[in-house]
Amino acid sequence: MEQESLRDLSQTLKLAKQRLNALLLRHGVSYPDTKWSVKHMHWLHQQHFGQAGTEFSYQADVELVELLAAHLKRLDQRITEIAPTCEYAQVINALMCMRGMAMTTGFGLAVEVGDWTRFTGSSIGSYLGLVPSEHSTGQKRTQGSITKAGNTYARMRLVEASWHQKPAFSRPGIRLQRQLDLVDSTTRITALKGNHRLADRWARFEKRGKLRTKANTAIARELAGWCWALAAPVFRR
Repeated sequence: MEQESLRDLSQTLKLAKQRLNALLLRHGVSYPDTKWSVKHMHWLHQQHFGQAGTEFSYQADVELVELLAAHLKRLDQRITEIAPTCEYAQVINALMCMRGMAMTTGFGLAVEVGDWTRFTGSSIGSYLGLVPSEHSTGQKRTQGSITKAGNTYARMRLVEASWHQKPAFSRPGIRLQRQLDLVDSTTRITALKGNHRLADRWARFEKRGKLRTKANTAIARELAGWCWALAAPVFRR
């Protein structure tokens, strides 16, 4: 029940954010940094529009995003209560050793994927629809946007988590260090390698000037592989 509620509420919040972004873009307003942070929400409250109808719609959209986010936070607290005793507890602990993997994300991925041993580090990306589509004509092979096949909710959680891999990574923060202390040494070493690798890839993408949305999708595809590397061995136990 909690998983279904989490999926439904997350999807509704995503749509509300898209609606808010669309309104801002129509009026030529954009935020230059990471969205949906505390700083970004403060910035949203500072935006105003001259026409009464637009101002009302904008304020209503901001209020809806905040309301849904508050509901999601309460659901996250509920999941935090039940996750330690559920059948996927060890998998969740392993997944949360990656940056951006909060309890909600770890729980969602663990439940949606289920048996991680069905996949490999490569095939998990296909299952989640994170691999590029291909178009072949004779000798020519062209890659397009990701297929978006498979599990939509799990893909969404990974894409959101991938933005958290962007800051440089030198050593674990307090939250991550506490999580690493909960797992075995093999899981801990794998997670640290993954976090370093993904941060380095982000840095290379930024240096090359790669479009951030495309870069984040590539990071999400690799993050899926690291999640498999963490979850599959634990699931087999």
